[in-house]
Amino acid sequence: MAVFAERPQHKRWEMVCVVDLDSPDLPDIALDHDGFATAVTADGNNLAADAKLLRTAVLDNFATGGTNTGTKVFTPTKASKRQIEVHHKTGTRFEAQGTTVFAGAANRYTDAYALKTTDGGALILFSHTHTQTDAVAHSGLQINPGKDDRAWLHDVPRTSIRYTFVCNDAATVPAKAEPSRLIGYTCARTDASGPPVPSWSDRA
Repeated sequence: MAVFAERPQHKRWEMVCVVDLDSPDLPDIALDHDGFATAVTADGNNLAADAKLLRTAVLDNFATGGTNTGTKVFTPTKASKRQIEVHHKTGTRFEAQGTTVFAGAANRYTDAYALKTTDGGALILFSHTHTQTDAVAHSGLQINPGKDDRAWLHDVPRTSIRYTFVCNDAATVPAKAEPSRLIGYTCARTDASGPPVPSWSDRA
């Protein structure tokens, strides 16, 4: 699913959001008298959840496995389960040799887009940014950058690496106080950084 928005400063339309949906079946969208989809405000409306709360819940899925708000805001779906699985699997893959911590990060893309659904709810598309910080458990260990990280880290071993991801998310939100449904998300790594192991630092 893609969203195009008109940029007044350029007087042209640009694609601003793309989300991979888990299913092509979308909720029924409310149409206006001209047959166009009805846009609604994504933040601060009278829905069960707005874009800010949805963003908080998604970040919680990654950071805690949904413990605080993720599993309260979202009913279990394929997309929300995948986010929670990222937390569980990635967070334990180093076992006793290292740690992985997820956290929210400054989000440059605060715009959110919503269409009214025929049941009075909304389909909301929004973005979030999160980090994943991998660190060795003690001196003598190192993290070797993978081929996808060499643009930022080259082939220099690190004691810790902080990855930044920018993601687009899509959720359906009911009109009344019921859980929302995360129906898809797409993430891209946009940065990676971290201190070299001491032996490499000494060479610099």
